[in-house]
Amino acid sequence: MTAENSSLKTRATKALNDDSLQQALSVIGTGFVQKRAKAVAACPDFQALSDRGVEIKEHALTHLDHYLTEFETALKATGGHLHFANTPQEARKIISDICHQQNAKLVAKGKTMVGEEIDLTHHLTDQGFECVETDLGEYLIQLRDEMPSHIIAPAVHLSRDTIAQDFKEAHTSLAQDRLLEKPEDLVKEARVIMREKFLKADVGITGANLLIAETGTSVIVTNEGNGDLVSSLPKTHIVISSFDKVVPTFEDASVILRLLARSATGQAISTYTTFTTGPKRASDQDGPSNFHVVLLDNGRSKMLGSQFQEMLRCIRCGACLNHCPVYQNLGGHAYGSVYPGPMGTVLSPQFMGKQSQDLPFASSFCGRCNEICPMQIPLTKLMRFWRQEAAKDHGWLEKISMKGWAALAKRPWLYNAMLKLSLPVLAWTTKQKALTKHIPMLKAWGQHRTVPALAPQSFQSLYKASQNKKKQSQ
Repeated sequence: MTAENSSLKTRATKALNDDSLQQALSVIGTGFVQKRAKAVAACPDFQALSDRGVEIKEHALTHLDHYLTEFETALKATGGHLHFANTPQEARKIISDICHQQNAKLVAKGKTMVGEEIDLTHHLTDQGFECVETDLGEYLIQLRDEMPSHIIAPAVHLSRDTIAQDFKEAHTSLAQDRLLEKPEDLVKEARVIMREKFLKADVGITGANLLIAETGTSVIVTNEGNGDLVSSLPKTHIVISSFDKVVPTFEDASVILRLLARSATGQAISTYTTFTTGPKRASDQDGPSNFHVVLLDNGRSKMLGSQFQEMLRCIRCGACLNHCPVYQNLGGHAYGSVYPGPMGTVLSPQFMGKQSQDLPFASSFCGRCNEICPMQIPLTKLMRFWRQEAAKDHGWLEKISMKGWAALAKRPWLYNAMLKLSLPVLAWTTKQKALTKHIPMLKAWGQHRTVPALAPQSFQSLYKASQNKKKQSQ
């Protein structure tokens, strides 16, 4: 899946005019937001957990070389294999090579945002493998060949009727007169389709919410159980993740897990929390015979030691998306990246370069994302940096305009003189509503908003006049 080749403004306009999307997005504020608030309120030590979580992640990132070495040693001791990939291309090749070595035909894939980041499903399909998403949301967007619109609810933008229609078009082997009116009908049908895939899969691929250094353990959280089946039934299990998921100990992992579930879905803990440590042992009745962990860099190492290191604390809970007024109105696809919302506006320019340099402008800077982030990431501060970087590429007219504004702001006498001359003209113009859509500096604003009529005099002028009148009356 590739990002739509258009500007943020174009995608945003399309999203705002999509009535079905707007209806689907309306549940975010009443669903995720309210559930998180209740879960946090029911956990009196949530702030202490958050502080501890930040300490754990910062410690792990500061001593990353040590903990990655420890993780690799522990993983090899269990019979697992560790692979490092600098780029998405390297990661895709490592995974497809493993699948070829196992003579795989069917690959069952669990939810993994790093997998989305490297466009793994399309790559494996192009390599001749049947690759099936087993997370229900991911499966739905695979049928539609779309990117996820949310990092924990990939199909939040789809209505029940749309899903039912997609199922009827895709599952032609099932009775065409079946009813798909209730959510449980849709889940039941997906379960029927998926059961065969789980049993026949040669390779299972999952992501990892955490990697525990002391034992070489991979941790995934799900609410469907597909992660358990993908990681235990196929003979080969591949974990695709990134090095920033490493934490030192099981105790540290438990702190992050308590933060993750409450912030993501408003649960004390996810329905399924799966710990995988290497391939199956001789005494195990089931489990994979081969276990591989692929760790992706893709620009993350450059973030270490920079102002962006704080972003590597992100645990992908999605809370910043759910509370963001911009995301609530645009949805995920408007961002043109697999990482939408505030966290995406910081991460995507790091991974995608200038292709996504307009994303940091998709923010009102209300600061809500900073307040609710369980890892206390200063998202607006990092977005501001990207805005400054993007400004370096702006045209000469905008640069001259900003320099002119700076010159005025530094000289109050000149600013007041210019204001006195221009206000009467602007006051008359803004009263003519049709004109505001054509004035260069007001055009972008006036296309979608009613520009308020300006007063013909500034507050300072009015105040000065009132003071003079007061003195004269005395």
